[in-house]
Amino acid sequence: MSVVKEDYGNTNTMGKTSTSEKYDGVDYIEAELPTYLAEEVSYGPSGIKGLISSPYIFGAAFLASLGGYSFGYDQGVISIINVMPQFQAKYPEIAQGGFWIGFMTAMLELGAFLGCFFMPALADKISRKWAISFVVVIFTTGAIIQTAAPNYGALVAGRFITGIGVGTLAMGAPIYISEISPPQLRGTLLVLESISIVTGVVTAYWITYGTRYLSGSISFRLPFGLQMVCSCALGIGIHFFPYSPRWLALVNRQDDALTVLSKLRRLPTDDRRVRTEWRGIVAETEFQAIVLEKNHPGLKGFKLEVATWLDLFKRKSWRRTAIGVGVAFFQQFSGINGFIYYAPILFRSIGQSDDMSLVLSGVLNIVQLVAVIICFMIIDNVGRRPLAVWCGFGMAVPYIIMSVLVGLYDKDWEAHKAAGWATTAMAFAYILIYGVSYSPLGWTLPSEVFPNSSRAKGVALSTATVWISNFIIGVIVPELIDNAGFGTYVFFAIFCLMSGVWAYFLVPETKGKTLEQIDEIFADNSAIEEKELMWEAAMRARRRSGAAAATA
Repeated sequence: MSVVKEDYGNTNTMGKTSTSEKYDGVDYIEAELPTYLAEEVSYGPSGIKGLISSPYIFGAAFLASLGGYSFGYDQGVISIINVMPQFQAKYPEIAQGGFWIGFMTAMLELGAFLGCFFMPALADKISRKWAISFVVVIFTTGAIIQTAAPNYGALVAGRFITGIGVGTLAMGAPIYISEISPPQLRGTLLVLESISIVTGVVTAYWITYGTRYLSGSISFRLPFGLQMVCSCALGIGIHFFPYSPRWLALVNRQDDALTVLSKLRRLPTDDRRVRTEWRGIVAETEFQAIVLEKNHPGLKGFKLEVATWLDLFKRKSWRRTAIGVGVAFFQQFSGINGFIYYAPILFRSIGQSDDMSLVLSGVLNIVQLVAVIICFMIIDNVGRRPLAVWCGFGMAVPYIIMSVLVGLYDKDWEAHKAAGWATTAMAFAYILIYGVSYSPLGWTLPSEVFPNSSRAKGVALSTATVWISNFIIGVIVPELIDNAGFGTYVFFAIFCLMSGVWAYFLVPETKGKTLEQIDEIFADNSAIEEKELMWEAAMRARRRSGAAAATA
C-alpha cells in the first residue's frame, strides 16, 4: 500500500482545507473521507426540537429515559425504605443499623460493578437490542427476589442481582441510543440521560414517601415492585426499534446497516448524507480492526480482551486513565450517595424530627435535579476544568462548616435549633455545588479524554469505578454516622479538597478540542497515530461501500 498526501489549499463547503490523497494510485480528497464527515452530517435541528421532529429519535430519547430512570429509581427508593418501621420490623438486621443496613444497600453497587465488565462484550456478541433485553431479565429477576424477600439474606441477594441489571442498563441503553441517533442529537440525549437518572431518584423518593403510610409489608414491597415497570417497558420497547447500524457493520452486514440507517433517518439509501454517515460507520469498524491488528498481532479471544484492558495502564495512557478513573472516584467519595441513600438518617443526626427529615430529604433530591439542569445550561460555556477545580474545593466548604457545627452542638440540638438549620443549609449548599460539577463530569470527562481505540474500555473502567466506590460509600456511611460524629463530614471534606488538587494538576480543558489538541495536552501522539490509521480504514471502507453499491 502506498499513501501520498498533498495540500492543495482547497476549501470545502464546511470551510475546511482539503487535502488530496493518492491511495494505490487512486486520487481521493481528505475532506470527502467518511471518517471525518460522518461526524458532521446534520439531518435537521438539534436539541428538544430535533427530538420531537423525528419519531424514531423521540422514541430513542424515551428509551434512554427508561434506562437512566431505572437506575435513578433504585437509588431513590431505598432512602425512605431504610427508615420505615414496617421494613425494619420485617428485617430485624436493618433495625440494628450500621454495617447491616450499609451492606444491604451497597450490594446493588457491587452487582453493578461486576455487570460493567461483561456488558460491552455481550453487546458486541448478540447485538445491543438483545443485550438490553437479556439484562432486563436479570434486572427483573433481582427485583422480584428483592420485592418478595422473606428474610435479610434473600433481600441482599435480590439487590445484588438487581445491581447487575442496573449497572449494565446504565451502560447498554446509552450505547444503543447513541449509535442510532444522528450526530446533532447525541449530546442532547446524553444530557437527557443524566437528567432522567435524577428524575428517577426524585420520583422513587416521593412514591415511597406516600406508601410509608400503608400498613404491613406492602408499604415497601409496592415501591420495590414498581421498579420493574420501566425496565420491562425498556426490554420490550427496544424491539420496536432496529438494530444498531454500527453493530450491523461490526458483524459484516454492511447492506443491512445502510437499510437501517435509511429507515432511521427517513431518507432514501442513495441520499448523500445517509451514504456519508454509512461510510463513516463502516470506516470506524475497519479502523478498530486495524488498531487491534497493529497493537496486538496474533491475539484472539480472551487473550485479546485482556490485552485491550491492559492497554489502559500503559505509560502513555496513564494520565488519561487517571482522569477517567479519578473523576469517577471523586464523584462518589465527595459523599453524594451518602446523602441519597441515608439523607433521612443524616438529617435526624443533626437534630431534625423524623417527618421533617423525610421532607428535607425529598427536597434535597429536587435541588440536585435543579442543579443538573443548571449544569446543562453552563457546562459548554464555563468548561470542564474550572468546574472540576473550583467546585472540588467548593464542596469542601459546606462539609467543613457542618463538621464544626456538629462538633459543637451534637450533644444538644434541641437547645441549638438555629445551628441545626444552619447545618441543614450547608447540606443543600453541597448538593448544589455537586450537581453543577461532579455529577455530570463523572460521565462527561471519561468519554472525552480517551482516544477512539480505547474509549469503550476506558469508559467501562470509569463506570466500574463509580460502582465500586459507590459500594464502599454505601457500606461505610452508616458506621460513620453512628460512630464518627463530626468526623463523617471531615472525612468527606478531605476527599473534596483532594479532588480540587487532583483536578488542578491533572484535568485539562477538553471543551471543543480535537483529539490532536488533546494529544498535545497529554504530551503523546495517540490520536495522531490513529489518524494515520484512519486513512487506511477510510480507504478500505470506500472500497467496500463502493463494492456494495455496485452489487446493489
